[in-house]
Amino acid sequence: MSTIISLYPELFGSVEKTLLESADFRVPAWTYPSGVKALALENDRGRVTVLPYQGQMIWSAVFDGCDLTMRNMFEQPRPSPTVIGTYGCFMFHSGLLRNGCPTPEDDHPLHGEMPCAPMDSAWLEVGTDTTGAFLRVGGEYEYVMGFGDHYRARPSVKLRPGSALFDIDMDVQNLAGKPMELMYMAHMNYAYVANGRFVEPLGIERTRVRTSVPAHVKPTPAWSAYMAELTEDPARLQVLNTPELYDPEIVCFFDGVKADATGDAHFLLAHQDGAAFYTRYKPAQFDHAARWILHNADQQVAAFVLPSTCEPEGYRAEKAKGNVRELAAGESASFSVTTGYLASGEFLQLESDLKR
Repeated sequence: MSTIISLYPELFGSVEKTLLESADFRVPAWTYPSGVKALALENDRGRVTVLPYQGQMIWSAVFDGCDLTMRNMFEQPRPSPTVIGTYGCFMFHSGLLRNGCPTPEDDHPLHGEMPCAPMDSAWLEVGTDTTGAFLRVGGEYEYVMGFGDHYRARPSVKLRPGSALFDIDMDVQNLAGKPMELMYMAHMNYAYVANGRFVEPLGIERTRVRTSVPAHVKPTPAWSAYMAELTEDPARLQVLNTPELYDPEIVCFFDGVKADATGDAHFLLAHQDGAAFYTRYKPAQFDHAARWILHNADQQVAAFVLPSTCEPEGYRAEKAKGNVRELAAGESASFSVTTGYLASGEFLQLESDLKR
């Protein structure tokens, strides 16, 4: 049972305006000086800021006073056809036809066409389901290219009362009369946590360090030596305690991610104070996962897990590996992750639950 409220651009003025308020939730909306429209889903623990008309990108997330978002060079989101022109967000939908870092042989932009897609419509939904009350922002984008692909994407973000976790969903349907190639990653750019510890409670069969070097990566001798060490023993990168070695970036791939009885995999970045950043997802939906770490004066990020349908090495490389999925004419695919912040007591409870 739910109520849907349609959104339209005129609702978003230069001054923040409350669109919805209840005992559990509040939704303020505004337009940044850059012209980008935004709204926030708020509960008593924090807020998630979403750009409803720009790819439904999540610009920022703050819960229990902790900023979950990577350090970046952007004071506000900027209008841009590609994500590189506004690379400061907490999360973007990477894909959907192409994903990852293009090689010189590729002709697609970094992370594809969806991150900054001009959404055709957006709405708010408030209601209850089997889990309880929820607040959701959703939208729809129709991609169509003459003599090319045609799909409909429906992303959404859902927040619940009293929780610092939220759901990020993506549904995509191939509207063309021919198969559609699909490459999708839920690209969550978490904040770097000094001395943070990576935790995979259920285990991973193997971690691989990326050996290819994208065009934007400029290796140094110290970085190259460190990468050689990690390639031999990826377990060396378990605690974020050598930031000087995380520039250029480090990317790892996970094989054989293990799931619990409900089909969920669990990843955490534990803080020294006992709290943690947390993500769970179903490997049945995302059969690949990566980790991205970068620390320099301008950008600091510890994307501890990036669930994906492929690795982020560009279209041609992933096609050669057999990692590019296809959707038949009319076929749909759905993806969902739950992510956010766990206070120390919540982290301990999760660990206890997973041991049962």
